[in-house]
This record gives sequence, structure tokens and C-alpha cells, in this order.
Amino acid sequence: MFWYLIQRLGAFCVTLAVASVLVFAVLELLPGNAAEVILGDTSTPEAVAALQAQLGLDQPALQRYAAWVGGLLQGDTALSIGYGTPTADLLAERLRVTLPLAVMAMLLTTVLALGLGLYAAARHHKLGDVGVMALSQLGIAIPNFWFAILLILLFAVHLQWVGAGGFPGWSADEGGGPGPALRALLLPALSLALVQAAILARVTRSALLDVLRDDHMRTARAKGLSRRQALLRHGLRNAMIPVLTVAGLQFANLITGTIVVENVFVLPGIGRLVFQAVSNRDLIVVRDVVMLLVAVVVVVNLLVDLLYAWVDPRLRQNAA
Repeated sequence: MFWYLIQRLGAFCVTLAVASVLVFAVLELLPGNAAEVILGDTSTPEAVAALQAQLGLDQPALQRYAAWVGGLLQGDTALSIGYGTPTADLLAERLRVTLPLAVMAMLLTTVLALGLGLYAAARHHKLGDVGVMALSQLGIAIPNFWFAILLILLFAVHLQWVGAGGFPGWSADEGGGPGPALRALLLPALSLALVQAAILARVTRSALLDVLRDDHMRTARAKGLSRRQALLRHGLRNAMIPVLTVAGLQFANLITGTIVVENVFVLPGIGRLVFQAVSNRDLIVVRDVVMLLVAVVVVVNLLVDLLYAWVDPRLRQNAA
């Protein structure tokens, strides 16, 4: 297990290093320079020169890259052009909304997908299986922002159970509290989870049906266990490798896919921040947000790799 962990951590560090080079190089390859892109075509040479000095663009590229990466590692990031505050403070503030939203959406996705996938696999070729597959196909076909609009029309406009958008904050000092904050995130999380649950349910069903063909499952059935009991006791863990793979990718997609949903529900999260930064040509914020999203994806993949080793001990033995 130790060497397996070392290998995964090494791959994690290399991936982040390569990603940081690519993200930095993209800004370097922009036509003109970043200062001209931020200020627009109507900017004066004096304004461009002043912004270049503020951004450190008058320094060599290698020195600027080292300063950027060093600042990220120490939490000492550059000032946002649009907000005038360090991007680390902006990201920390917006993650208080986006991260709970993604976690809530992933929990809903996992519960729905595992339940529906297990139900469909236990009733293979029966009406329940056909119904779950039809619903999952519908869920895959409809984009999450359309689900978001439908949920707003139903629960906010017609039933008036929740608000149509906005975020009250996590504390009473902000005008909200844990209860109102979770209620404000419920519809966005559900709109994100429905599409992902449809995908994961199909993967779960397929993986469980493959496991059912194994010898140990036939032995369990021969001992008198029903299909559902055999799947729960002996099949679910053996089917988790493909499920974990897709679930890890989905959690990363939930983080990176909140841009549209947060704008539909007017949530002050990472998605809305990057949308505003692109609109304002605040490339400093865009660069740090992209790097944060890359880091989240890499961290999630690392955790999935570690879960592989926990679920399947053969991976630890092969890495040893």
C-alpha cells in the first residue's frame, strides 16, 4: 500500500505541474498581451504600460511563472483587476457555496444511482428494469440547466416551497443560517444530480449484471439467495470499480459544471465568479480559477485511485 500511495502522489504532483505550465502558457499565447486583453481595444499605451507593470508583465516569463506558482503554494495570490482583492480571498469566499453544492449534488447522485441501479439489476428484463432505463435515458438527454428551470417553475413559482434563487448565507449575521442555506442549495443540487444520477445508474446496473455472471455469484444463488440478496451481500463491492471511476469523474464535473446552474439560481459561487471574470476580462481570476478546478479534478482522481486499492486488494499487491 505504501508504494502504491507513493506512485499515486508522484503522478498527482507531475499532473499539477504540467497543468500549471499549460494554464500559464495559454495566457502567454494570447494575441498582444494580457494587459491589452483586459483593457480592450480602446486602451491607451500609457494605461497598457501601467497595467503591465502592475501585473508584472515587464518581467521574464520564467520569473513570472515562478512567482505565480510560489504565490499559489503560499496562498499569496495576485490582486483581481475587477475586485481589487487577492484571488485567494475570492476563491475561499465562493467555495463556501460551490463546495457544499457539489457535495450535496454528489450525495443525491450516489443515493439515486445506487438505488436505481441495484433495483434495475435485481429486476433484469422486467418492467422495473425497463422503467429505470427509460427514465435514465430521459435524464441523460435533458441538460441540467433545463432541469433547473423546471424545478424553479414547479417548486418556487407554483408551489412556492422555496425561493427561486439567491443565497442567504451560512450564519445569522449574514441574514440566513444553516437551514435557509441548505434550502437555497437544494434545487441547484437536485438539478445537477438528476443528470449525473441517470448516467451513474446505468453504469451501476451494467456493472452489477456483469458481476452476476461470476462463479461466486452463481454459488450464492445456488445457496438460496435471491438476486437482490446476492447483489447486496456479494456483488455490490465487486462492481464498485467502474462505479467509482464514473463517480469520481462526475464529482469533478459537478465542481466544474456549476457555472450555468449557479447563474440560473444566482448563487455567489465559483461558477458565477468565473462567468463574471470572463465578462470583465479579469484574466488573473480566470487563471487562478482554472488552476483551482484542475487541482480539484486531480485530487478527486487521486482519492478514486486510493478507493480502488481499498475496494480491490489486488491493486495494492500489484503495486507492491
